[in-house]
Amino acid sequence: MTTSPTPASPWSGRHDGDGPEHARWHQAVQVVEAPSPDGSPVDAVSSSGAPDPAADHVALLGFRSEEGVRRNRGRVGAAEGPAALRRALAPLALHGVLASGEVQLHDLGDAETVGEDLEAGQAAAAALTSHGLDRAGSRLTVVLGGGHETAWSSYLGLVGSGFGPRAGQRWGVLNLDAHFDLRREPRPTSGTPFAQMAEAERAAGRDLRYAVLGIAETSNTGALFARARELGVRWWTDEQCLAAGAEGVSRFVEEFVAELDVLYLTIDLDVLPAAVAPGVSAPAAHGVPLPLIAAAVRAAAGSGKLALLDVVELNPRLDVDGRTARSAARLIDEAVRTVTGASA
Repeated sequence: MTTSPTPASPWSGRHDGDGPEHARWHQAVQVVEAPSPDGSPVDAVSSSGAPDPAADHVALLGFRSEEGVRRNRGRVGAAEGPAALRRALAPLALHGVLASGEVQLHDLGDAETVGEDLEAGQAAAAALTSHGLDRAGSRLTVVLGGGHETAWSSYLGLVGSGFGPRAGQRWGVLNLDAHFDLRREPRPTSGTPFAQMAEAERAAGRDLRYAVLGIAETSNTGALFARARELGVRWWTDEQCLAAGAEGVSRFVEEFVAELDVLYLTIDLDVLPAAVAPGVSAPAAHGVPLPLIAAAVRAAAGSGKLALLDVVELNPRLDVDGRTARSAARLIDEAVRTVTGASA
């Protein structure tokens, strides 16, 4: 597996005291070395000592990539997203089983796209994602992107793991996004991952189960809508989400997940309004308000079927006051707390 070390640790911040009542993400996260070349597991390393490698945990990993965005003629900078997401998560308070350490937080490090070799980067990220999913005690694997080309590596990681097709399980992907990302291009980009998934699933004799919340009609051509209909994609536009409210959005998610055994959730931060998420390649003029996206995340995480989450398209170079990173961190924390049952 080709991985690279995570840059200088972002897991630092305010220290109010020891004990679970003072716990924050930066105090709980335990950094884990990448698997050894022979595939044998490596224990987590922290100032408090190595934990039980089979302990219940949430696995975090990064994919430092923006080549897909560059190929898609977007504004580059997403490769800096994983570090910025970790910095935004670091000061957040922990409660319940996360604060006590009953469920641990493990950082598995980063995969990286080097230069223009997106395909090699995706292969490395897929291997690290499979490793995260297959680790004993894993409750959820969270991938910190990266452009939305991350979704293809997440898919490869899922199908290469012990989840989904390999286990004979019905799986599907829920995308919170202003775009279908169903483009057909000569080379993969950040706009092609779900077209790639559809083709791969068809080649395997399966249909892609794909749903999207937040589609902006002005950002998707008629050809993309036709492609979505052809593939049986379920979607609501940003305006439909707003009209339905949190209850309607949650019901959409619940109805989609009801037919699945395993759910993969991908959050493209450009689904949020530009005022909340300015730090993306394509800021939304309309967008779906953060409370509604949070409701979708809670419904997905509360289904008991969420195995894999990725958060993509954060561009720290374009962020204002860390708004986008903070919004993303809140959504990640929402998913982790819901999956683990952690509460104040």
